[in-house]
Amino acid sequence: MNKRLFVFFAVAVFISSCGKPNGAPPASAPSSTSFLTSASKMSPTETPLPTVKPACVSPKPTQKDIDRALAYTGETFNASEWARNYTASETNVAVTWQNAAQSATVYLEAIIFSCGYEELDLNKYFSAEYWKAIFANYESYKTIVECKTDTGLRLYQFKTQNQGFEYRINYWVQSDTDTRVIATMLVFPAEAQATLGDYSARLFPKLPNCS
Repeated sequence: MNKRLFVFFAVAVFISSCGKPNGAPPASAPSSTSFLTSASKMSPTETPLPTVKPACVSPKPTQKDIDRALAYTGETFNASEWARNYTASETNVAVTWQNAAQSATVYLEAIIFSCGYEELDLNKYFSAEYWKAIFANYESYKTIVECKTDTGLRLYQFKTQNQGFEYRINYWVQSDTDTRVIATMLVFPAEAQATLGDYSARLFPKLPNCS
């Protein structure tokens, strides 16, 4: 296996095993005692308010999640030079494409926030500590720039170095549903930046870069 490609495969496996998402905690339902006390003060014609129930779902990926993750990039990486594999864990589905000829790796993760999420939850999740864990196997990494669209699509751009080779990385974060977020990472050698730009434009035409 290409030495540089092996490094990226190791990183991709590492990414899928890093911190699990923590969705926003559900609001506490009122106790039966407090609810009965409130109800006893109502007139006979008033209808008691329903108790608040947590809007959480199972964090375990379904077949629908797997299908969504596999289909997310369309036919972009269907060519024979891209080798694909995927795994489903407790809270996500991870898909990896590897291109030995280009020493490139694409990593996609469908992350399940079982109790939902808001903008602040994503800010907390994709934090400095997250990137530190993501690039733990690299000799160095540096954020070039980050940006997002009005619809909330985020892009983080990095330059990294490992075993004497330099790479450029584009990492997008997109809200897919109320409980699902899809992260897509493209890793290409620095000298293949034009190719990285081409794939970026094909996948995310509205935000191929932060320029």
